[in-house]
Amino acid sequence: MGKLPNIIPVSDLRQDAAKLLKQLQKSKDPLIITQRGRASAVIIGVDAYEESEHEKELLRLLVRGDREIETGQGYDLDTVLAEADALLSKEP
Repeated sequence: MGKLPNIIPVSDLRQDAAKLLKQLQKSKDPLIITQRGRASAVIIGVDAYEESEHEKELLRLLVRGDREIETGQGYDLDTVLAEADALLSKEP
């Protein structure tokens, strides 16, 4: 069974925002905020956000590469591997 998400009501966020922000800095797990018993927002720490954005950029590049292959365009393997190495070296 997977890890249960952190879910708190908006009233808890109002009462102890500083504590919750410290918790987010230490963890990559998102914090789900509820309002009237329903999920209303998701908060993640800056590090988790930056990592997510980096992963999305890698996925965009892979999709672009697949499209280039389908249309007969693209780059040779050495160029692609060099670009991948450069991107991976930027990972946190």
